[in-house]
Amino acid sequence: MKTLKQLAKAYNEFSLILRIAAGLIVGAVLGLAVPGASWIAILGDLFVGALKAIAPILVFVLIMSALVQSSKGMNRRFGLVLTLYVVSTFLAALTGVIGSFLFPQTIALAEIPDVTSAPSGIGEVVRNLLMNIVANPVASLVNANYIGILLWAVVVGLALKSVATESTKAVLANLSDAVSQTVRWIINLAPFGIMGLVFSTVSTNGLGIFTTYGKLLLLLVGCMVFVALVVDPLIAFVCLRRNPYPLVFRCLRESGVTAFFTRSSAANIPVNMALCERLGLDRETYSVSIPLGATINMDGAAVTISVMTLAAANTVGVNVDFPSALILSLLATMAACGASGVAGGSLLLIPMACSLFEISNDVAMQVVGVGFIIGVIQDSVETALNSSGDVLFASIAEYAHWKKEGKELPYFLGGKRKLDV
Repeated sequence: MKTLKQLAKAYNEFSLILRIAAGLIVGAVLGLAVPGASWIAILGDLFVGALKAIAPILVFVLIMSALVQSSKGMNRRFGLVLTLYVVSTFLAALTGVIGSFLFPQTIALAEIPDVTSAPSGIGEVVRNLLMNIVANPVASLVNANYIGILLWAVVVGLALKSVATESTKAVLANLSDAVSQTVRWIINLAPFGIMGLVFSTVSTNGLGIFTTYGKLLLLLVGCMVFVALVVDPLIAFVCLRRNPYPLVFRCLRESGVTAFFTRSSAANIPVNMALCERLGLDRETYSVSIPLGATINMDGAAVTISVMTLAAANTVGVNVDFPSALILSLLATMAACGASGVAGGSLLLIPMACSLFEISNDVAMQVVGVGFIIGVIQDSVETALNSSGDVLFASIAEYAHWKKEGKELPYFLGGKRKLDV
């Protein structure tokens, strides 16, 4: 027992980022050296499973507790977060459109793959969103329906706020702290989970499958990187008038890395919650904005929908003018907000966007199939962009509020306020 405590102490003395980097390297080496050791991949499955299991409970408890103890200042900050989510998603869709015009791509079509049915139009997407909002609260928790969880947490939280006593608030605060501590324990094991996820990717996916669609994949990743390193920092600079890159890189490093391997914005919610706490953000705001961001802040999904749709149009000879492409950007923004927070969620919305240019569903579903082929990289980068953006924009809204009230900004934004690093 003493030896285990010593090992645990030594393990915790190292930075989590360094431990994750070590797990990444070890996983890659094992994937190349012993690809048949499938038991290593179980570590990744356990890590992702634990995150997905705790995330719905975390979201429900934190939102409910935050609303019971909320102040009026939350409303202004939350409104700015919501605006940033929508604006960034539209600019990401526009980036995908412009990238496709500068570097037009076509897709080698093959047989139609067996793919799950996709929404037939924006009306169906909106209907699905509305039905998810009013879904059974217990079913929402079980099925990780975050739109439903958000609604019922808000409803119960507001109801409790009107009747809660100080002792009730204390109980909810203790429950919130207990769930948050559970999340910290899970995240502390991230290096082993990342090792298993990297091992699984390296051992089962050769590089050869990416050569046929290399240019298309390069365009997708290039647009997403441009959004992460140019568009989002520009939004941050406009809001804060400070060099945004220290904050941008921290969000990419501490949120994007785990999101890249889990390939699920929903599973990365606990990671983002913990990062928001280290950044000194107000729990009242981020406990609502982070789970909401995992649902509607979909920059990467908007890029994917735009690029893949225009590639399909080029393939079948449909001439798309720029005004039509702008309409596509708006449609991609609305569609991306309805994309599922799980791996590959944006791909099934491509046929809906293709219908804008009267591209047949047979062709569109082949494009979806191509998306699943390159999804090992495309979806990983997409999720990293989406999830890191959730924290980035929540931070921007919070720090903009600090600046307006004359509070000192964090040291990495040129201020003097020290935060947990």
